[in-house]
Amino acid sequence: MAAGGLPWLLAAVLGPVWAAPRYQPDWASLDARPLPAWFDQAKVGVFVHWGVFSVPAWGSEWFWWHWRGEHRPDYERFVQRRYPPDTTYADFAPHFTAHDFQPREWAQLFQRAGARYVVLTTKHHEGFTNWGSSVSWNWNSLDIGPHRDLVGELGEALRESNIRYGLYHSLLEWFNPLYLADKESDFKTQNFVLKKTMPELYDLVLKYKPDLIWSDGDWEAPESYWNSTSFLAWLYNDSPVKDTVVVNDRWCNNCSCHHGGFYNCADKYKPGTLLTHKWEMCSSIDKLSWGYRSNMNIAELMDEASIIEELVQTVSFGGNYLLNVGPTKEGVIVPIFQERLLALGRWLDTNGEAIYESKPWRVQMENSTDTVWYTSKGPAVYAIFLIWPQDNVLKLSSPTSSPATQVTMLGFAGTLKWQKSPGKGLLITLPYMLPSPLPPQSGWTVKLEGVK
Repeated sequence: MAAGGLPWLLAAVLGPVWAAPRYQPDWASLDARPLPAWFDQAKVGVFVHWGVFSVPAWGSEWFWWHWRGEHRPDYERFVQRRYPPDTTYADFAPHFTAHDFQPREWAQLFQRAGARYVVLTTKHHEGFTNWGSSVSWNWNSLDIGPHRDLVGELGEALRESNIRYGLYHSLLEWFNPLYLADKESDFKTQNFVLKKTMPELYDLVLKYKPDLIWSDGDWEAPESYWNSTSFLAWLYNDSPVKDTVVVNDRWCNNCSCHHGGFYNCADKYKPGTLLTHKWEMCSSIDKLSWGYRSNMNIAELMDEASIIEELVQTVSFGGNYLLNVGPTKEGVIVPIFQERLLALGRWLDTNGEAIYESKPWRVQMENSTDTVWYTSKGPAVYAIFLIWPQDNVLKLSSPTSSPATQVTMLGFAGTLKWQKSPGKGLLITLPYMLPSPLPPQSGWTVKLEGVK
C-alpha cells in the first residue's frame, strides 16, 4: 500500500471516533453541549442597549410599546408636548444619527472597565436592526438614521482590543404585521419566523461570527413556533463559530432557566445561592431603564459600591456579571456612565485576580453575612470584604489554617500578620489606612494560601 493511502485508511476507520458529536434539534441533545470555557473565565461583560428608542430617550427602551401598545397617558402626553401632531414611531428613526459614534473609543472604554466581553443590541423588540438586514427594509441602520453598519463597526473595534463580542437579538417584534398575524393564528403559522427573525439570526452569525448570542423576546410563543432548536443545532454543528459560541436561555416561552447555554432566568437575577448551572446576572447602571434616558438623575443610578457588591456576589455564586449602559442617539456614552465603568475597571485592576478565571469556593459568604465573599483559584482562596473593619482586624471563621498559611492583600506589598481565632478561623491584621476626607474605595481582597 502506498504511504499516501494510510491517512485515508485511518480516517476511514477512526473517523467516527474523531468526529465531534452532532447535536440534534432537541433540548436533551442541545443542553448536553459543554459551555465553551472562555465564558466562565471572562466573568465581566458590558451590555449596550442602543436603537431608535434612544431618540425619545424617555421612560425606557420599551417606549413604543408603552406609547402605542398600552396607550399609557404619560407617554402620550410626552409625545404630544414634544413632537408634531400625527408623529409615528418611525419618524424617530432619522434622528437616530450616531453622529458621534466612535467604536474604537467605546472599545477602549470597555477595556479600561475590565470587560472581557461586550453584548450589543442588534435588534430590540422595536424591530429596527443595527446592521443592514436584507429582510428589514427601510428599518435598519444602513437605510435610515446612521447609514452605518453599527454591529460591524463595533465588532471590528472590540476584536482589535481582544474583547469577545456578543450579539443581543430579540425574537419577537411588537408591531411587525407578520408577527401579529402569526400571533393571531395562536402561533400555528410561522411567516414571521421564516421570513424575518430566523433569516436575521443566520445572517448575524455568518456575517459577524459572534462569540455569544444573547436571545430575548421569546416569552410569547413556544419553541415549535420559534424553530429555536433547529437554529441551535446548526449553530453548534455547522456554523463558523460552532466551537466557541455561547448562548443564553431565552429561546421559547418555557426555556428561561431550563434550556440553552448559560442561564439568565430573569433580568437582574440574583439566585442567592450557588447554582450548579452556569448563569449570568445582567444589571444596568440606570436602575430604571436599559436604554438611555435624558431625564435620569443621580439617585436613579447605581453607585460604585453597588456595582462592586453586585459583581462580587454574582461571581461568588458562580455567575458572570453583565453591566449595561445606554448610549445617546448620537452614540455618546455619557460621562456619568463612563465614570462608573472606569471605577469598576480601577477596582478590577487591583482585585481582578480574585474575579477573572476564579471558581466558587466551598463557602460563598462569611458566616451568612453579606459583607465578606469568597472565590478561589487553584489552591488560593480569596476573601473579598466590602466594609473595612473599624479595628483593622478582619475576622474570618470559614477558612481552616495550617502551618503553611500565608495571607496577603491584593494591591499591597508584603504579607499580613494573622493568628488563629479563639473559636475557628483566622484573625487578620490589615494594613493601617490613613484617615481620609474621601469615602474609602469599595471592597478589598485578602489572598489566603495554605488554608482549607
